Amino acid sequence: MDIVLKDKEFDSFQRWLYQTAGIKLTPAKKALVAGRLFKRLKHFQLLSYSEYFSLIIGGEYPAELQLALDLLTTNETYFFREPKHFEYLSQKILPQASTSRPFRIWSAASSSGEEAYTLAMVLSENLAFNQWQLFGSDISNQVLEQARSGHYPLNRAENIPKPLLQKYCLKGIGSQQGTFIINKQLREKIQFRQINLVEPFPDLGLFDVIFLRNVMIYFDHDTKQKVVAKMLPLLRNGGYFIVSLSESLNGVTDGLKLITPSIYQKP
Repeated sequence: MDIVLKDKEFDSFQRWLYQTAGIKLTPAKKALVAGRLFKRLKHFQLLSYSEYFSLIIGGEYPAELQLALDLLTTNETYFFREPKHFEYLSQKILPQASTSRPFRIWSAASSSGEEAYTLAMVLSENLAFNQWQLFGSDISNQVLEQARSGHYPLNRAENIPKPLLQKYCLKGIGSQQGTFIINKQLREKIQFRQINLVEPFPDLGLFDVIFLRNVMIYFDHDTKQKVVAKMLPLLRNGGYFIVSLSESLNGVTDGLKLITPSIYQKP
């Protein structure tokens, strides 16, 4: 029997996700919500999405609440996405890095880890191994588990330059055929942690660069302002704040100056 996600039920998930993660689901996402949650309805043998919503917010299944959040906040990512950012990092930012302390980057919506590992490769190519620190965070525990594993299907490696692929990745054999894994040295260099960008941050220290890419498109203007205002105190003076090429901080903050499209600097 087909189970249809009714408009009123979609509204409930929409309000919950906005209150929990600051993410605004448009009506166009209704089919995505229905598709991603359908297996969970079958798992609990439920007959409606409203029953599932009651189950996750009832408090009896906290792990299921997190799983629902994971399912609705997982977004596409890939290695060396928007390569101009990594070129700017290696050509303009890293040559000026201080040698008196580690250079620190925060990948603030790191999803399943591709952005963080891309950054790790760029940092490793440009700085001594003990001269940089990398922090990755996401709201989803599920994608963070994959990020920590550094283990991906082989077709996900297609955007990694061949020299870097050979240097930092290991191709699976036997039962792991068709996959690859980021080498242990890089995996252990990155600290991944669950962080909800709309909630208070833990003590993270100061960063030289913050990447906040492909996440603000899901925030309304008010949420964008609040999130960026919370992040700016964690960015060193002179540090860089990088958003997606499809995003802009115009009207969001006056605490950063635009250097080149999608790349901002804190005075």
